[in-house]
Amino acid sequence: MLNLWKTRETMEFTIREAERKDMPAVLELIKELASYENALDQVEIDVAHLEKEGFDEKNFKCFVADVNGKIEGLALVYFRFSTWKGRTVHLEDLIVREKMRGTGLGGALYQRVVQYGHDNGVKRVEWVVSEGNKNAIEFYENTGADIKKNWYTVHMDETGIRKNIKK
Repeated sequence: MLNLWKTRETMEFTIREAERKDMPAVLELIKELASYENALDQVEIDVAHLEKEGFDEKNFKCFVADVNGKIEGLALVYFRFSTWKGRTVHLEDLIVREKMRGTGLGGALYQRVVQYGHDNGVKRVEWVVSEGNKNAIEFYENTGADIKKNWYTVHMDETGIRKNIKK
């Protein structure tokens, strides 16, 4: 599905499903976000990994904001299963290049994710937002999203996984 949008500055852009050829730009955006979060050294994936997982294994779907042939933003999603709701959509990342923030790209990508969830009959779209990202929190709350302040995101890294494997 292609959507042609115009921003407040009348910049035209398209929100579309990513293609294999877009993965180098997707990786650039992932690294831009990681750099912003002071965690660039934690990015372990490469273009081949994105291509395999997204297009061969179909483990995620990615939507991109295309501005005059240049990928300026992305939303990467995948299905999860909730024991209370059934199938849900998880928004892993919504990234817009810093220079393009405030142009409407993020809102259009967000709307596309919500539409994708609706089109696929899910009962919930979910994601995690950093408590320090006040602009995003305000945006999400203004769209009717419920920020779960009494829940914690829990991760176990490879070291923890190995430590918990029974031999």
